[in-house]
Amino acid sequence: MKCDIRKFFASIDQEILVEIVRKHITDQNVIWLIERIVKSFQSTALGKGLPLGNLTSQLLVNVYMNEFDQFVKHGFKRKYYIRYADDFVIMDSDRGVLMEILFKIQEFLEEKLKLKLHPNKVHIKTISSGIDFLGWVNFPNHKVLRTSTKWRMFKRLEDKQFKEESVRSYLGMLKHGNAYQLKRNIEDLFSKQIQNKLTTTSPHP
Repeated sequence: MKCDIRKFFASIDQEILVEIVRKHITDQNVIWLIERIVKSFQSTALGKGLPLGNLTSQLLVNVYMNEFDQFVKHGFKRKYYIRYADDFVIMDSDRGVLMEILFKIQEFLEEKLKLKLHPNKVHIKTISSGIDFLGWVNFPNHKVLRTSTKWRMFKRLEDKQFKEESVRSYLGMLKHGNAYQLKRNIEDLFSKQIQNKLTTTSPHP
């Protein structure tokens, strides 16, 4: 079962977050500082949200979601549970068990953390059909890049101002999956861009 939380960063309840932090930190100066950081951000809803991209936000959302992690791992005794930010996967051989878990985690998220699952991003399927997680479609023995991610990458590569550092970053990412031919295609495309650039800028004899 693959799930995604709707408008994750914008939906974080600031009061609940500060109360969770208080359970782990007793230094009032640290609490004061964290509270100032958290409440300095204002989204469309009062008392909601964390700034996207802020380094403290990356840490604090994991503190916030640790409540959910503990609920899943200890409340359900789930061995096969993976979460990254607002995306998570729970595996079981019984679809009925997953449906039961789904109902209970929806209830927990809404009551305890004021979060809601994205209704269009809850999927229950077999492992053999592939699990779409963090840009890769994962199969039992291999993983391939998500099609939409692939086309987005090539669209950016077509930009003549695209930097070599970004290409290297893509190639580094592709090492983590079954993407040999895709890597070759990117290298060929970037080489052609370099050659065209050199040809264009070379002085005519």
